[in-house]
Amino acid sequence: MNLTFQILREGAKIPLRATEYSAGMDLSACLTEDVVIPPHEIRLIPTGLAAALDEPSAMLMICARSGLSTKHGIGMANGVGIVDTDYRGELCVPLINQSDTAFTVTNGLRIAQLIAVPVYMPQILTAETLPDTKRGTGGFGSTGA
Repeated sequence: MNLTFQILREGAKIPLRATEYSAGMDLSACLTEDVVIPPHEIRLIPTGLAAALDEPSAMLMICARSGLSTKHGIGMANGVGIVDTDYRGELCVPLINQSDTAFTVTNGLRIAQLIAVPVYMPQILTAETLPDTKRGTGGFGSTGA
């Protein structure tokens, strides 16, 4: 599988893996000026990149960086970003500041991780009932604490 990047803005950084076996590639902010994220607010941060996978049964996931989250309370507003294999627009990252202190995003700051993931494309069916399981309809908390 190949992942091809298009540079949309001057200064955009092609994502790289931090180590040989890192699952994610670091996405960096591509900014002309710093972006301040006030406490408990969201800002959409551009990367200056578009991407294309050559495998239609895969997608890209954009995930938070654990260092930003644990050290600064910065996460992704949507939890995980899903980039469909046919999307060709700019990759942007919605960051949320979950702390009580403003956080400044600077140009080139590593803001998220990009991961290629296989996708199953099931046929959609309907039925009057579903197959029984031991769990059945047990929901939240039904398997323990």
